[in-house]
Amino acid sequence: MTTIDDLLADARIPTSPAENFDVGAALRRLAADSVKTTPTPDILKTRQAAQRLSVICRWILNRPDAADHVDRLAEDPTIDTTSASFEDHLDVDGALVFACLLYLTGHRESAQFWWQLAAGAGLRTAAYCLHLHHLALGERREAQHWLHQVTDNLLDSEAPDQALLDCLEAMASYVRNHGYMADPPTGGLEMEVDRLADHAPGACIIVHRPDRRLADRLHDFARR
Repeated sequence: MTTIDDLLADARIPTSPAENFDVGAALRRLAADSVKTTPTPDILKTRQAAQRLSVICRWILNRPDAADHVDRLAEDPTIDTTSASFEDHLDVDGALVFACLLYLTGHRESAQFWWQLAAGAGLRTAAYCLHLHHLALGERREAQHWLHQVTDNLLDSEAPDQALLDCLEAMASYVRNHGYMADPPTGGLEMEVDRLADHAPGACIIVHRPDRRLADRLHDFARR
């Protein structure tokens, strides 16, 4: 009859004597493993895009006029996201600020929707946010489409050129490297956005336009 001690003895993992341990070989194996886990260039690009987008969103949310634009977006009685003339009455900058707030509070699909509204109304900053958003998702065709919307100057002589984009990239890198990400959304703002999301009509997963309560919270955030 096999005893528990016999079973444990058979299950024991054999080890090499300590004096035979090759430290150099172990370090070389660790180095080889670290090379294998180094992120690919594509993964690095997606991470960098997400970081840049987060920096830009925080910068937009902290602009002095951000709360005022969301005010107008919340108070405008003509706004109806189902209306064909919706974009004609849209406070474009308010849509951009709201999209950035949605992105920073984890409502990424809704952020994309509001960025697209702002970009469709001609706001190139929103198009640039969409470029970074799709790049962070690894959606390169969509990212290239929105970058083209940013840089296209066939019909607009004031379209930003590559130098401006390089400047934006440098600004994002500087802010990230020096640790200044601007004040993040507070728990109060996150709860207000979640409240709007919970009250979305029907089966809609897109957060509808901000209301007076959220606008007031954003004014409190701006004052702090």
